[in-house]
Amino acid sequence: MLFSSMTFVFMFLPIVLLLYLVSKKELHNPILLIASIIFYAWGEPKYLAIMLLTILINYFGAIAIDKFQHKKKLILYLTITANLGFLIYFKYFNFLIENFNGIFHAHIHPLNIIMPIGISFYTFQALSYVVDVYRKECNVQKDIYKLALYICLFPQLIAGPIVKYHDVAEQIDSREVNFEKVNLGVKRFIIGLAKKMLIANTMGAIADKIFIQDPHTFSHFTAWLGALSYSFQLYFDFSGYSDMAIGLGLIFGFRFLENFNYPYISKSITEFWRRWHISLSTWFKQYVYIPLGGNRTGKIKTLRNLGIVFLLTGIWHGAAWNFVVWGLWHGLFIIAEKIINIKEFEQKYTKWWIKTLQHLYCILIFIIGWVMFRADNMTYAWQYLMNMFGLLNIHTNKIMYELPYYIDTTQVIILITAILCSVPLFKNILDIKNKFARAMINLWLLILFVLSASAIAANTYNPFIYFRF
Repeated sequence: MLFSSMTFVFMFLPIVLLLYLVSKKELHNPILLIASIIFYAWGEPKYLAIMLLTILINYFGAIAIDKFQHKKKLILYLTITANLGFLIYFKYFNFLIENFNGIFHAHIHPLNIIMPIGISFYTFQALSYVVDVYRKECNVQKDIYKLALYICLFPQLIAGPIVKYHDVAEQIDSREVNFEKVNLGVKRFIIGLAKKMLIANTMGAIADKIFIQDPHTFSHFTAWLGALSYSFQLYFDFSGYSDMAIGLGLIFGFRFLENFNYPYISKSITEFWRRWHISLSTWFKQYVYIPLGGNRTGKIKTLRNLGIVFLLTGIWHGAAWNFVVWGLWHGLFIIAEKIINIKEFEQKYTKWWIKTLQHLYCILIFIIGWVMFRADNMTYAWQYLMNMFGLLNIHTNKIMYELPYYIDTTQVIILITAILCSVPLFKNILDIKNKFARAMINLWLLILFVLSASAIAANTYNPFIYFRF
């Protein structure tokens, strides 16, 4: 079940919310747990067993770590291996087979494996729990139902943010539900839904039209339009889902950490990753980068650790070489910025034109990265990028469609809206206290909800891009 579906918005969510608000406090967790299981099983019930098995493995693994201190490192490694085993099998097994066949000229047939939705997210959440218990950063959870609620809580189950156990442990045990939280949560959900349905889907329709074509058959301007459209699709789709998850969390009394902070205003790739998919960045920092030694083991090892983190970041996003290259692409510039000490550079050079050049540099790097991210393979990505920079030999008689075919007047307006909404012009809009202004904002949110609901009802184009992750 997706947040951007009629079933969720007009049936599942109202029923769960009504039951939750009218029930006693001690029934809140059971209601959310049952709702989360139904939510996940709705689309693919056969994979519910994998998630339940993940819960059992981490429940007993953490208890064993807590009880058998002299063997806790071995138990931790076994628990991590079990978690990653599911992820590797469902997400990477066929990718490994294809590459094995290519290297050794073997003929092993790929298996008919369908990746369970959300496995990348709930696996990382489960890992954070057992590692936190191992580090004694949280107490072991003896109540299996509370641990199950943490791992499969439906607001952030299929598209994040990745919630670390130590951030919500107390909230699982006790949390307050009040009108202020519900009101703010509903507004945040509507904003996220509008991002997804009105901006991301519109930008995605443009990008799909272009990326389905041979790069030799469209102009340089069209190539840039496709890259920009996909950049906005990905941002508003992903940040929209995070907004919806954070809003749903508030409705049910949880406070999840922010996952996006206007990444497209960044002036370096280092800053970009402090603003983009923050929950994933902090997860890799806390559970990979720091255990490898972080920046405490000398400059060479620090750069090595950064390279490993961004290699794993690329692999986490998908089982294809273009994701690996995308991760290394970002890692390369992170390492370069570490070598030149980007923080010191920014403090030393403060003139506006230098900051503008920095911003343009950052935009260029992540847009090139998004082309790799969106392409089906690196061959296509390379040809597409060559087209963007005028290095592909295109004959005008090969161009199938002119630019107006790919974007109409309404889409131009949405593109301009995407640009405006990707900068912090409306950052504190929900915090405004003026009564008249708040009334106008509430009216605007109501209009956004109606437009979003109409887009859902039309059901013409509503992709779930996180399935690849």
